[in-house]
Amino acid sequence: MVSMVPFAIAPTIPALVLHVSALAAHTGNMTRHPAVSLLVMQPERAGKPVHALPRVTLHGRAETVTREDTRHATVRQAYLDRFPDTEPMMQLGDFRLLLVQVSQARQVAGFGAARSVEADELRLILATATLPG
Repeated sequence: MVSMVPFAIAPTIPALVLHVSALAAHTGNMTRHPAVSLLVMQPERAGKPVHALPRVTLHGRAETVTREDTRHATVRQAYLDRFPDTEPMMQLGDFRLLLVQVSQARQVAGFGAARSVEADELRLILATATLPG
């Protein structure tokens, strides 16, 4: 199941944070099959070949973070720090927070420039990463 979803980073955990509706097919799929793959890429730019765009494919496991989970406040705040306009959606009963614990990645820095990134390096990257808010 492939879908486009916004994400934030919870650097103290470190993991990716998703805020998704239980009504969405991709949420049900992640619940039934928590092994996920995410593609993050630089936006297209005029005059630049699409196949040369920097991108990273992340592999990990998704888990729901319930309100009772001790990480809930941290995860919620990480998402709201990046997407403050989603506060009203946090109140909707069908939406949930998911953490994606990333275990490996494949980075493509441009045409013909690729490398694998293992879990230890990924944790360091996520712990120090900043995303546009």
